[in-house]
Amino acid sequence: MSSKARAHVFVSGTVQGVYFRATTRERANEHGVDGWVRNLDDGRVEAIFEGQKAAVEEMIEWCHTGSPAATVESVTVEYESPEGLSDFRVRR
Repeated sequence: MSSKARAHVFVSGTVQGVYFRATTRERANEHGVDGWVRNLDDGRVEAIFEGQKAAVEEMIEWCHTGSPAATVESVTVEYESPEGLSDFRVRR
């Protein structure tokens, strides 16, 4: 039996204007992960990943590299209780 997980992630570096959000959505859909991703005013990207623990961990690992044009400097992760999200969205 697989366990569910939820991760609240903040990614710093050159992560806006480089298709980071769109690529994150594609990856999340490939891995069956629900949640959302958005740009923050301070230049970071914020995301929630929710799903099977292994898939959530794969998304976190992917964030360390990001989209091809991104330059990731740091990734901060906070684990939370799953809320039962049902899709993955790009928030504005």
